[in-house]
Amino acid sequence: MFRTTMLCVASLVGAAVVMNVQGQTPSGGGHPAVGHPDPGDQGPMPPPARASDVESIDAILDAYYETISGPRGEERDWDRLRSLFKPMGRMIAARPAGENGAGLWALQLDDFIGFNQEYFEAGGYFETEVSRKVESYGNIAHAWSTYEARKVAEAPPYVRGIYSVQLLKDGDRWWIVNMYWDFERPDTPIPDRYLER
Repeated sequence: MFRTTMLCVASLVGAAVVMNVQGQTPSGGGHPAVGHPDPGDQGPMPPPARASDVESIDAILDAYYETISGPRGEERDWDRLRSLFKPMGRMIAARPAGENGAGLWALQLDDFIGFNQEYFEAGGYFETEVSRKVESYGNIAHAWSTYEARKVAEAPPYVRGIYSVQLLKDGDRWWIVNMYWDFERPDTPIPDRYLER
């Protein structure tokens, strides 16, 4: 019985070692991907960022709002926007529930720029932050960032919404990994807790 038990244990340990060598079992932090390149981070490197734009969570989110905002006819600094995002970072819009349920519109950053460049620059677009709630652990952070959008800086907002922003601390800078958002509708008013400073 003892010999049979030891053989079973040895077999399990041997299988675990083989699987670990092949990268099929968790190692370090409990996930197989630890220690391996992230395939989602293999896109072209973005332009260098301004140090002041990425030194903190506050700075990088403020820079995001600044880059997309401006009056009609003003070109945006799209390379500045690109410098804030990890390669392969995404802009993900939640869509209201329809016949097939709620949906997503997920874009790579350059696709987001392509869709919105004329809209922002030709028509004027200002997005301002109303409230921000941040939680962080180690090198990761999450921000709920409530925004208002206007065509003219002094006008009342024509839409409000909330960004769910995933961020990464990498050395001495922060990166935006993904921005995921939904907008306010009559049946989904923004809760008071996301309007408090």
